[in-house]
Amino acid sequence: MDKPYIQRVSIFIALALAMAVTRIHHFDVLPDASWAIFFLAGFWLRGSARWAFPLLMAEAVLVDFVVITQQGMNFWSQYCVSPAYWFLIAAYGALWLGGSWLARHQLGLRMPTLGLAVLALLVSEAVCYLISNGSFYWISANVPAPRSFGAWFVNLGDWYLPFLEVTALYVGLGAVLHVLVTQLSRTLQHTGHTQH
Repeated sequence: MDKPYIQRVSIFIALALAMAVTRIHHFDVLPDASWAIFFLAGFWLRGSARWAFPLLMAEAVLVDFVVITQQGMNFWSQYCVSPAYWFLIAAYGALWLGGSWLARHQLGLRMPTLGLAVLALLVSEAVCYLISNGSFYWISANVPAPRSFGAWFVNLGDWYLPFLEVTALYVGLGAVLHVLVTQLSRTLQHTGHTQH
């Protein structure tokens, strides 16, 4: 079902605000929700990738730029910014595609949809992680040589579960919100029909 334009813009604004608030405080109490935002955007904004995905990517880069430069550092010489930084487009794209795939295949508020959601999240998050971590490990000058597949697998293992946990937590919150809004919408529609 196609969402009206105003609804899509409202969802986009809410997601963009959530990303800005959590990405600014990347290592503070509130973990970065960017990965979950791209997955949820793929689900809720499927069909709007031409404008929503580039705007979310631009926001992510802008937030990084502001945070890094406000700390008095040069954006291009910061530890996390290397030629691998641009692989985040493909990494976040994998999350968007996972959410979009789920939107196409979901079966409404039923248990099989939960299984599809878990599958879509695990696969797209794993692809995102392999792209982002792999590009940084193999391309960034900040990773000391010599590099090896063994050391990369150790590095993958060190960071994978924390990224998965944070992403799954935010996607879970998004799923609860989705269920509540869907149920509320159905209740309001049912109430409207019974009053006529």
